[in-house]
Amino acid sequence: MSSAIPDDLVSLVRRAARTWPDRTAWVFDETGTRITFGEIDERSDALAGALAGIGVATGDRVAVMLRNVPEFPLMWLALAKLGAVLVPVNVSYRELDGRHVLAHSGTRFAVTTPEFRALLERIAPETAVERVLDVAELRGAGPVPGHVAVPERPVNIQYTSGTTGAPKGCVLPHRYWTTLARGLATEFPAVNDTDVLLTAQPFHYIDPQWNVALGLAAGATLVVLDRFHPSTFWGKVREHGVTWFYCLGLMPTLLLRTPESPEDRAHRVRAISASAIPRELHAELERRWGVPWYEAFGMTETGGDIRMSPADHDETVGTGCLGRPAPHREVLIADGDGRPLPRGETGELLLRGTGLMHGYHDDPAATERAFRGGWFHTGDLARMDEHGRVFYVGRTKDMIRRSGENVSADEVERALLLHPGVRLAAVLGVPDELRGEEVKAYVVLAPAYSAQRLPPTELADFCATKLAYFKVPRYWTYVDSLPLTPSERVAKGELRKGVTDLRVGAYDRVEDTWR
Repeated sequence: MSSAIPDDLVSLVRRAARTWPDRTAWVFDETGTRITFGEIDERSDALAGALAGIGVATGDRVAVMLRNVPEFPLMWLALAKLGAVLVPVNVSYRELDGRHVLAHSGTRFAVTTPEFRALLERIAPETAVERVLDVAELRGAGPVPGHVAVPERPVNIQYTSGTTGAPKGCVLPHRYWTTLARGLATEFPAVNDTDVLLTAQPFHYIDPQWNVALGLAAGATLVVLDRFHPSTFWGKVREHGVTWFYCLGLMPTLLLRTPESPEDRAHRVRAISASAIPRELHAELERRWGVPWYEAFGMTETGGDIRMSPADHDETVGTGCLGRPAPHREVLIADGDGRPLPRGETGELLLRGTGLMHGYHDDPAATERAFRGGWFHTGDLARMDEHGRVFYVGRTKDMIRRSGENVSADEVERALLLHPGVRLAAVLGVPDELRGEEVKAYVVLAPAYSAQRLPPTELADFCATKLAYFKVPRYWTYVDSLPLTPSERVAKGELRKGVTDLRVGAYDRVEDTWR
């Protein structure tokens, strides 16, 4: 590489355009669109000029609700050039969750396509949004205002579900992204300008975004799929000559469930990084595709924190070992009071170092709780062995993890309570072999309602108008009352007590049957 990797996204783009101007930077598989590093700089400049022309200024928040199209990362980089802030909106969101993101972030402009414009225009009057724009309208090419590269300037408010309540907005500075990119380029897996990367996640998540930053930092080509399709995924890997990719959640399991093929090992992949690799499937994943799978741990709040390396890989396959802290990260295993625990003991995983979020947007109390004692409290349980390797144990959060998606139980409960027929609701996770967890709702109906008048299918349909599809409960149980704590909160532990299978007696909307 011709120069050191800079600490802000704007300098990262400029450096990539100088170093590899004619090299293909992005390939959008669905349309076949190819964009060079030089074109990224030029097109994001033009987009920044158009945004400035409609009044977007330094510090403004701009919501972007787009699928996996070039305009999403171009918008991100254009906003960075203006000193403005991207607010990604999940394309599965509807009125309730979409309104929260726009209102809470203080978004001034929203950019989308005709597919989502009506939704955003419906939400806008209840928020600070002044204009909803079709990205196709941003065609002007005015001058880009001068930008001072400030690594700690916020460039994203990235929403993620917290342990309770509505999604929280993580304020992510330029340094968050460049720290992540630099680590993957200069440390394992040492991505360089001969590599071809691939992402199959939606751009409103952090994974495709840090893949963009990594490609810019290393000169690697990034292939973007429209979304994850298990049956065609490895075909795309072979077609594009992919050498490294990251996956998470249910993806490894779904890939293993596709039929084996003589072409399984006919690829150029040299390493795969993944979060939460199923322990019992780890060895089989490596056998089938003939390539090592390396664990990695990170969070929206903290970036890349713990990674497996070749030195530790072989002896830890299938153990749940996450690897060792990245050079820019410190790890502490602590008790409930934040005090260090001896090696081998299980406690909460705490993190600190370079490139973390600044905090939760407009939520100083949550920020203070998360960073108490000078460490970020992950809410995850882990232990560290005598070699300094971290092993994942479990979660402490009231959070449901369904197919790689974080679902806040409180958010689903609040959506259900918007229905006049629901008096009380409690939501929790049910273990599921395929998806990790499924969502279950306990509902106390209002006096004038009955299961016949308000069947679970109707409640599910109502919930689907308020929340993303993956948050809608699969299992439903009607109860006369819910156990409460002295502070009038639902005692969810009581719902689980003595119950071996939470599905028994519940309506299963997927199977359309009462179990």
